[in-house]
Amino acid sequence: MTSPVLRIGTRGSKLALAQAALVCDALKAAHPALARDGALEIVAIRTTGDREQGRKLSEIGGKGLFTKEIEEQLLDGTVDIGVHSTKDMPTLQPAGLALAAFLPREDPRDVLIARGDARAIADLKQGATVATVALRRQALLLHRRPDLKVEPIRGNVDTRLRKLQDGAADALILARAGLNRLGRGDVGVVIPVDEMLPAVGQGAVCIECRSDDGRVRDLLAAIDHQATARCVRAEIAMLRVLDGSCRTPIAGHAVLDGGQLWLRALVARPDGSEVIATERRGAAGDGDALGVDAGEELRRRAGPGFFG
Repeated sequence: MTSPVLRIGTRGSKLALAQAALVCDALKAAHPALARDGALEIVAIRTTGDREQGRKLSEIGGKGLFTKEIEEQLLDGTVDIGVHSTKDMPTLQPAGLALAAFLPREDPRDVLIARGDARAIADLKQGATVATVALRRQALLLHRRPDLKVEPIRGNVDTRLRKLQDGAADALILARAGLNRLGRGDVGVVIPVDEMLPAVGQGAVCIECRSDDGRVRDLLAAIDHQATARCVRAEIAMLRVLDGSCRTPIAGHAVLDGGQLWLRALVARPDGSEVIATERRGAAGDGDALGVDAGEELRRRAGPGFFG
């Protein structure tokens, strides 16, 4: 039996496997030789974040919980590339690994899914319970609606939707990108970016490989979506300055407008009592510098002790 040309490491959830399939499709389109049977192999890897379903991410280590085991198998050569949701990635990769490519970004916005007829955050009844595990969503919800109650809810998309229908909460917030990729784009109502700024990298699939693997890097270069890469790398540059983790609500979203990049970013207190925001506009090629500058401003304005 012919060994695969590329072994693709990913989490085993429906969404993660759907994202890995998108990478396979892109590689086959760019490199017809990879379209033969057996050329690409998807390897499902169970991560710490998948095993620890009973606690908040911030309580068990934050970012890296959904990537560590995949990165370990990359480093030991068990797999050739790792496919990740960019918002799950730490700001720095382990020595020997690099983010080599990004697929075209899906809709980065959040979605409100409510029991009853609420069509926006403002429509939720007084004291309603909203389910989310993201501190960013919690902080921005409470900033607008301090009366709301926020409860953590984990599990895959189907599990969360079932818990909502079973009465675990009055509403649930999920990422539109994940719903779209699972064929559930008809669920919920999109929350405007002005109302809930997305997480850094939300909606973007990134592909990680060994830094010195020239063969794989050449294959991935053909599917790297430059517009997405520029925007997401600017967001990551901002987050890196803040040393962002799952313990501090941070949001960042960049878009391209012609040759210009527009980055919006904020930090918040988990209870929503304070939100500090900024933005940068500049040449698309200066995204990293714009991100660093925005991050430095937010850190300066927040002051000591703001970041947990």
